[in-house]
Order: sequence, then structure tokens, then C-alpha cells
Amino acid sequence: MRIGIAGCGRIAERGYVPAALAADGVTIAGFADPDPDRLDLCRHLWEQEGGGQASACTNAGELLQKEPIDLLVVAAPASHHLALAEAAATAGVPSLVEKPPARDLDEARALAALDPTPLLAFNRRFLQGIELRDSVPAEGWLELDLELHFRRDAWGAHEARDEALLDAGLHLIDLACFLTDSAPIAVRHAEIAHERATLELELARGRARISCATDRGHREVISVRDRSGRTLGRATWGGIQARLGGLLGKPDPLVLSLQRQLQALRAQAPTTSLATAADGIAAMSVVEAAHRSAELGGAEVTVAPTEAPA
Repeated sequence: MRIGIAGCGRIAERGYVPAALAADGVTIAGFADPDPDRLDLCRHLWEQEGGGQASACTNAGELLQKEPIDLLVVAAPASHHLALAEAAATAGVPSLVEKPPARDLDEARALAALDPTPLLAFNRRFLQGIELRDSVPAEGWLELDLELHFRRDAWGAHEARDEALLDAGLHLIDLACFLTDSAPIAVRHAEIAHERATLELELARGRARISCATDRGHREVISVRDRSGRTLGRATWGGIQARLGGLLGKPDPLVLSLQRQLQALRAQAPTTSLATAADGIAAMSVVEAAHRSAELGGAEVTVAPTEAPA
């Protein structure tokens, strides 16, 4: 599978380049970014580690014309996602769009209307998702607690400074829907600041308590219980465990999740682990409801219908 990467920020540099190097049968054919320094850095990282030659283009349109690719990874800031996915669709190339999928719900719906319809890079599905999915029964009420904290300054993003709910919380919203295999219904008790957010999400077959922050040390904890309170599964990443894992040479969780995601895409087989543009609509609908709940002092707010455009 030959991929192109549009956007050479930290997620490309520290995520997709090493993930593609680790994945079987995945080649980065080229990079696109208007910043020549970032462009050269990502291409250099790819080529110096034995990835082979890759094109360097100032924009995605040039890359799509220059290189035959099977997938365009849209890794630019969210304000560019729709335009880049549209360029890929016009060229007949499917895209994988990083989170947040769009700036707002309307753009998420426009993204889902493209043909080929983009897939979304909710990569936690390939960490906690695959770790816990088999532990979750197909029926019955579920209680979930989901936390994702990291220190944004340590990540060193070049441009994107999305609020915590869009940056970290979106992964948790998607995981709650993915693990319960159910649609979001309502949000309550939402409290939202730029660097931190909490909310309670009611789903068709469960309830999820979500906490996220972009100004705290890295910690990810996902726990799933049944109605009686019995723990069905628990996954933990970050903290001392992550530091020890790095010293012992264990794979970085971000790289591992992106590697698994790329391999699932390369397999071209139906899989429920890959997130669709419709899943993006669902997640962005929850974000919209959460903001409304916060404005109303934590009142319950119904989540908008999440059907993708026909």
C-alpha cells in the first residue's frame, strides 16, 4: 500500500513515519506541506531509516498528481481537513483523516458526503479498543470510565491548539461508542475549559464518564463494568508503565496503534475496527451537545441525529 501524507506536523513525524516503517507492505510515496523545514524533516526521517525515496511537495494537489497512491493520510490542522479530503476524492483516492475530523458538525457531515468516503484515524480503537472489545458482551448495560490526559507542551505541536475535548476527548467519545457498539443519546454534567473537559455520555446500552486534559502528565485508563459493577475489562497506558516500557524497548503506543491501523487498511478486508466518516459525525455531535450542556450549567442535552448523508 502506497500512502501519501498531507501535513508534516508531529503526528506525521512521531507517528505515521515510524508506524509505516514498522508496518508490513506499507510505503510512504510522498509528503506534502507548505513548510519546507517540516517537509524535509519527515522525508529525511523516512529515507534515513530505509523507507526508500519519497516525493516532497508543497501541496496535496501536487502530490496526488505526481505519485500514484492508494491512500492520502490527512494530518494537517482540522481547518484543512475537508479541502484535503475533497482533493483526494476528486482524484479518486480514499483518505484517512486525523482527528478532529473537522472544525464542526456541518463540516463532518460534508466529509461523510464525499466519494470515496473518508475513513477516520480514531487510533485508540487499535489500542484499548482491540484490548477490551472481546471482553465486552454483545448485550446488556455497560458502565464505562474513560480518561485520557497528556501534556500538550511536551508533544510540541507546531500549529494545532485544539481544545482538550477535540484533542483528547474525541478519542474517548469514539471509544465509548465503539466498545458499547451503540449510538450516543445524550450528554449531561459537561464542564469544558480549553485544557480540560469532563462529561457524562448516555448511550443506547450504557453510560460513559469521560475525563480529558491537555495540561497533565500522560495517563490513559479505560474501564468497563456491567450493571452489577463487576469489572469486565480495564486497559491502562502511560505513567510509569510507559516510561519503563520505553526503557525496555517496547513499542510506543502511538506508533503501535497507527501501525495496526495502517495494516488494517492494507488488508482491505471488512473490519469493524476502522472508523468511518459516520463515526466522525457521531463524535462531533457529542461535542456539540457537550458544549450546549456546559453552557446550561451541566443540563442534559440530546445528541443530534448522527446518520451520514445518503
